[in-house]
Amino acid sequence: MSQVQAGAYHTLKVNRKVEFGFYLDDGAEGILLPKRFAPKNLRIGDEVHVFVYHDSDNRLIATTQEPKAVVGDIVKLEAVAVTRQGAFLDWGLMKDLFVPASRQLGGMRVGGRYLVKVYLDEMTGRVAATEKIDSLLSNDELTVKEMEQVQLVVYRKSELGYVMIINNRHTGVLHSNEVFRDLEPGDKVEGFIKHIRPDNKIDVVLGKPGFQKVEDEAEKILRLLQENDGYLPYHDKSDPQEIYDFFGMSKKAFKMTTGNLYRQRKIEFTQTGFRLTDPD
Repeated sequence: MSQVQAGAYHTLKVNRKVEFGFYLDDGAEGILLPKRFAPKNLRIGDEVHVFVYHDSDNRLIATTQEPKAVVGDIVKLEAVAVTRQGAFLDWGLMKDLFVPASRQLGGMRVGGRYLVKVYLDEMTGRVAATEKIDSLLSNDELTVKEMEQVQLVVYRKSELGYVMIINNRHTGVLHSNEVFRDLEPGDKVEGFIKHIRPDNKIDVVLGKPGFQKVEDEAEKILRLLQENDGYLPYHDKSDPQEIYDFFGMSKKAFKMTTGNLYRQRKIEFTQTGFRLTDPD
């Protein structure tokens, strides 16, 4: 039996070459890497980084193509075919990703885009997907801490703002007053853990935590100043949406960053905006 798990990336050694490709060492009979997906000048003994999944004949196969998701990921994908047994989603590989009818919430249609979690079926060992995500998310045992940078997926809107999926494992809330861009379910964004409550409920914020965020935004503001003859007509009374539209940051981040630049004497404020200081 193969020691390689489907639905994941592996680095495997080439152990033989055939007319239609290469067989990679999996501790068993080998996994085929079709010729069209093999790197040029690949030779026996070389190691190659591949994604492994099952082909239409239920055999493990390797590819250098990159899927839109691997086992454990939560991602929004488009349905390309629907049958009684289930639906097939385009995940960037030749063989589409199967969603059993029992794992769908309300039925899928061709052309629709659906938020699913990719999983490995325990009975068949094959990669599949499910829309029933709630039961797969839990805050009972947290693997994150405050101020930690995390990967976020927009789950759904709520009265407070947005419910976000954290690192494909937990849920948190992105409050409305922290949102300064359009978000749709399935969007992937970077953020960090702002606060963890005693009951393990989590508040998250977009962007990077602390001074790292200030440094990144500072570079952007200095670049924009240089591109606009050293002056920009924005200040602490400017409309938050105008600031976001131009700088791509919240008004809070704008004020914090310009304040930091002012203290470093890199900019000076005027009645109508701010400008680069004259170099001495």
